[in-house]
Amino acid sequence: MVFGCMDRVALLPCVLVIWSSTAFIASYIFAVLEGHVVPFVPYISDTGTCVPESGLFGFMISVTAILGAATMYTRYKIIQAQNLRISFLNYWFNFMSLFIGVLGCIGMGVVASFQETSVTKVHEVGALMTFICGVAYIFLQSIITFKACPQWNKKGICYVRMTISVISIIAIFPMIICAAFDGIKLYHCTIGEEPSPYHQASAVCEWIVAFGFVTFFLTYIKEFQAVTVKMSIEINDDF
Repeated sequence: MVFGCMDRVALLPCVLVIWSSTAFIASYIFAVLEGHVVPFVPYISDTGTCVPESGLFGFMISVTAILGAATMYTRYKIIQAQNLRISFLNYWFNFMSLFIGVLGCIGMGVVASFQETSVTKVHEVGALMTFICGVAYIFLQSIITFKACPQWNKKGICYVRMTISVISIIAIFPMIICAAFDGIKLYHCTIGEEPSPYHQASAVCEWIVAFGFVTFFLTYIKEFQAVTVKMSIEINDDF
């Protein structure tokens, strides 16, 4: 029997985009107003490390991770259904994209749960998982979009998604390299000396990648409008 039906699936990526953007911006504003970070492009994690913004950051990023995983799974099911009608993609390619994307969401949950100043190593591992898996996910999805063209996508959206992916891939390398040159420093909840050029370059690239993800999921909204999601339950005869 059909247990539930949702014909407004486009709300899922829409809420994800609004919620995640609010999480980044609100944490940044609180951190700047409290004097915990420099106004010019701090690390995203720095804006959610100190009280009171740490609670807001942790909660909103945790919800973002859940919304992201739900959106990725819905996208996976959409591709699966489209592929059943017109075969254009290997099943494992679609599944691998989902798997990598969910790993990125798990990394985001780790970032939200383990603060930068409490368990630094775990926080950094979570951040790397988030950004590396996230970039890999949107790149794989861009390839899938091209493969689904012209049956399920227009060329315009293919080029938009691939452009976002390429920009994110280009940005992630200097983000990691500059962070490595800058080194690990003990973060304090007060503005100290001016950040180094390596720190600033890495932070700028981090924000580019983060909002690359947001923009990419924004492109899902129109596609999700053509979809109805149903959940069915079957009771076993031997129950």
